[in-house]
Amino acid sequence: MPVTKEEVLEYHRMGRPGKIQVIPTKPSLTQRDLTLAYSPGVAEATLEVERDPETAYDYTAKGNLVAVVSNGTAILGLGDRGPLAAKPVMEGKGLLFKRFADIDVFDIEINARTPAEIIAVVKALEPTFGGINLEDIKAPECFEVEETCKAQMNIPVFHDDQHGTAIISGAGLLNALEITGKRIDQICVTINGAGASAVACGEFWIRLGVKRENVTMVDTKGVVYKGRTAGMNPYKARFASDTKARTLADAMKGADVFLGLSTKDVLTAEMVKTMGSKPLIFALANPDPEIKYDVAKAARPDAIVGTGRSDYPNQINNVLGFPFIFRGALDVRAKAINEEMKVAAAKALAALTKEDVPDSVLKAYNLESLRFGPEYIVPKPVDPRVLLWEAPAVARAAIESGVARRTIDIAQYRDQLESRMNRGREVMRAIVSKAKSDPKRVAFGEGEEPKVIRAAFQMEEDGIGHAILLGRREVIRRKIEELGLDFEPNIVTPDDGPQNPDWERYISAYHRLRERKGVTRWMAERRLTRRNQFGPMMVELGDADAFVSGLTFNYPDVIRPALQVVGTAEGVKKAAGMYMMIVKDKVFFFTDATVNIDPSAEDLAEIAILASDAAKNFGVAPRVAMISFSNFGSTPHPFALKVRRALEIVREKRPDLPIDGEMMADTAVVPQILEGRYPFAQVREPNVLVFPSLEAANVAYKLLQRLGDAEAIGPILLGLGKPIHVLQQDDEVKDIVNMAAIAVVDAQGQC
Repeated sequence: MPVTKEEVLEYHRMGRPGKIQVIPTKPSLTQRDLTLAYSPGVAEATLEVERDPETAYDYTAKGNLVAVVSNGTAILGLGDRGPLAAKPVMEGKGLLFKRFADIDVFDIEINARTPAEIIAVVKALEPTFGGINLEDIKAPECFEVEETCKAQMNIPVFHDDQHGTAIISGAGLLNALEITGKRIDQICVTINGAGASAVACGEFWIRLGVKRENVTMVDTKGVVYKGRTAGMNPYKARFASDTKARTLADAMKGADVFLGLSTKDVLTAEMVKTMGSKPLIFALANPDPEIKYDVAKAARPDAIVGTGRSDYPNQINNVLGFPFIFRGALDVRAKAINEEMKVAAAKALAALTKEDVPDSVLKAYNLESLRFGPEYIVPKPVDPRVLLWEAPAVARAAIESGVARRTIDIAQYRDQLESRMNRGREVMRAIVSKAKSDPKRVAFGEGEEPKVIRAAFQMEEDGIGHAILLGRREVIRRKIEELGLDFEPNIVTPDDGPQNPDWERYISAYHRLRERKGVTRWMAERRLTRRNQFGPMMVELGDADAFVSGLTFNYPDVIRPALQVVGTAEGVKKAAGMYMMIVKDKVFFFTDATVNIDPSAEDLAEIAILASDAAKNFGVAPRVAMISFSNFGSTPHPFALKVRRALEIVREKRPDLPIDGEMMADTAVVPQILEGRYPFAQVREPNVLVFPSLEAANVAYKLLQRLGDAEAIGPILLGLGKPIHVLQQDDEVKDIVNMAAIAVVDAQGQC
């Protein structure tokens, strides 16, 4: 999407100028806090680090801090603009580190021109940082700087301009060759460009299996051939070919792969037409490639084409590499980023491309679907799964190759990464883990919907449960084939009517349930052709353990028939709805936000108990706050008295529950208020918030979700006789999988 100059400048200057800031990670409000943070308390930490330098990773930010260092001699495609002009770019790099891998960055722009000057500065930074990202330093100086620093320093030093493109393009190369059926040791590669990226890509591809003698490099003076002296350097000389080719046009004849790291429009359609069968064209000059995507495809429809641009398929973007490579390296305290780690990163990216693509990625690129193939050979840069695939692969390679200072459990590490980026994932991981311990059968009312099919596939693959898809068999099977899923689900078609061998059993059972509610046998037959009636009956009759629906229905269209069939649980008068709210690093349960409009004191007490038991079932110890506009009797209004009466009922029925109220919302969520003003309160840091009405709960969760950037998981139905759960109409595949896991855990609790 094109942007104007003024839009860019306004983005950088609006609010706080620039793109990064430093924020404290420890309390600093009281005198005691400041004593611990600085003088005199900090001296203890200083002495510990002096005694054992490795403890710097425990007591300081070193282990999550990277320096982005540049002298501004090769800024993007702008060339040598100096260190100050490089600062907006380096701040942007810091933003990407934080956004994609939660790594803190100081950008350091230096007035240093020679390799010796740059090396001296970088080496001097070693005590402060866990790693160094060299950026936008021109060739050939960048080669000497990186090689020397790597040899003389004990933290990772990584020149992204060299290796980032190499790693991402390497992943694309592996996948493209798989699609075309070509062997990597037999392909002929033409590289246009001989700078840092081109040399690094060539060397990396050779490590992946390309034969050096099959690589032809072309620079501004033509082909790099044996015996050439003009414009040569030791790094370029490694690619000198024994060839008669002297121009790019010569080098393109019969080539299987073109890799461009040069300038726009140097590759013509005529040159592309001379390439070998099913060619691969990586035209990576930015912002304008060596050949436009459409021109390349028109010249060779059988070509797989990649560029550096986001508006065409197969974007080769360095952001797929450096944040996650450093994440893995930092977390095992690697002394370097070596070749094994880079290969592991490329292979992880190649493997991820073959997985089902999340809805969030499809939405970001306005796509209906995306599958491994000629137009999708590397993951999209915004894919949240890259962290979970690439960083663990890099960490494992660091451990196995001997450059890691600490060994970690890779499976646990992957879980920790999920938690680091999203507290909601940590909570859901616990729920998913519990679901996997005893998978159940989950019937999906909208079995023909592509999102539901993909979620059912993922649920089966992850071992969460066994999917039953309600819908027409031929439609579901056709969509499974279109989605490219290897999946044979259990399909049930309510519309089959008498052709269904269980039809008579279902009609009779439903009629018995509803005959005194005015439902005739004919009406029962008609209603059971509807999936939101048939699904709950499957659960009621034991043919499924849980039912999930709502992606294409309004909320009442799912809950009403469910209540008609399964009713409420024994001893429960009214069902309720709850949202799990993830706010930064905290988890709250908001109830009732979906069912009871104006609950009585008795209803509120029942809702509080149901929500507490659900939280406990999800692995969270409940601490309940009864929310009102009054703090412990400060406003003697009937509305507040209703909440206080609900508290009394809960304490009578469940004296085991930590609960208190009535209290205002800020009193409940701000520890200083609750502890400072109301020290007698029997709960600290409540996590189950029971609101006095549906209106209050609904407003609170939606405002928090939209303005507070909180994640809402739900709605989770409470108090039904059997596990029935409702989706929201804009749910993504991950949300459906989450709800299926919640349904399985619910079913486990009712067994």
